[in-house]
Amino acid sequence: MRIPILVLASVLATAAGPAGADSARDSLLVSPAWLAEHMKDADLVLLHVGDKKEYDTAHIPGARYVDLHDISLYDRSGNGLYLEMPPAEDLRHRLEALGISDRSRVIVYYGNDWVSPTTRVLFTLDYAGLGSRASILDGGQPAWVKEGRPLESAAPAARAGSLSPLSIRPLVVDAAFVLAHRDTPGYSVVDGRASSLYDGVETGGDDQHPHKTGHIAGAHSFPFTDLTGDDLKVRSDKDLADLFAKAGVKPGDTVVGYCHIGQQATAMLFAARLLGHKVLLYDGSFEDWSRHADYPVENPSAKKSQS
Repeated sequence: MRIPILVLASVLATAAGPAGADSARDSLLVSPAWLAEHMKDADLVLLHVGDKKEYDTAHIPGARYVDLHDISLYDRSGNGLYLEMPPAEDLRHRLEALGISDRSRVIVYYGNDWVSPTTRVLFTLDYAGLGSRASILDGGQPAWVKEGRPLESAAPAARAGSLSPLSIRPLVVDAAFVLAHRDTPGYSVVDGRASSLYDGVETGGDDQHPHKTGHIAGAHSFPFTDLTGDDLKVRSDKDLADLFAKAGVKPGDTVVGYCHIGQQATAMLFAARLLGHKVLLYDGSFEDWSRHADYPVENPSAKKSQS
């Protein structure tokens, strides 16, 4: 589901995150201590993102397993896209199947190091209009374990939630929007893939459907792995601000993120939200951009080889 450019322009002001970086961090992240204190809250929904076998072995008590297939559309025909937002009513039912209701307080966490799938789940909740009641456990299950807190192997009993019709937020854009805003003041298109892909050292996609080599012309680079440090905890606001500044993103810019298919970019967009940026996701990302023969791509490695 994508928002036309004219409609998006009229409602973009409503798509902002919290007013300041401090309030954003407070609302978007919770600590293991906070989670331990609220484990028995009636409205808590705890979602585990990671390898299913690892979940079956040990997870935080009460957590339900969620896979990106549970909340996304996948077209593996070779003609469609791999990771797309479902229509609003479909998405509502998918979220209800995870036990989410109107009053739920949803905490999402990564079981090992699946940070960007976790931020994709959170982004989906925000897109669905549930972002004010959804957060990520900072450091994920490793941080929980490091504090000596308990795990269990038994999955909780399935319990469906009940959601009112979703109030979809205008956070997803298409290739035409990105093309029109690449050089627009106040917007920064940011590539969330690894720098080797941005630089054209490697080419994404697969043998049957390779992507173009390089990046969207004019895009900045903020690799998704830069969201967290070695301990898998989210970097400080200062560190994230320094990384965005180094990438060429200005304070106050609306950050338009893309990656391969729309997963890794959500980690970068999560960092941007922590700093108070408005964010938008090009959900088709470079998979879709590569199918437009006339859409511009820059390949730094090719330029170096020619010099």
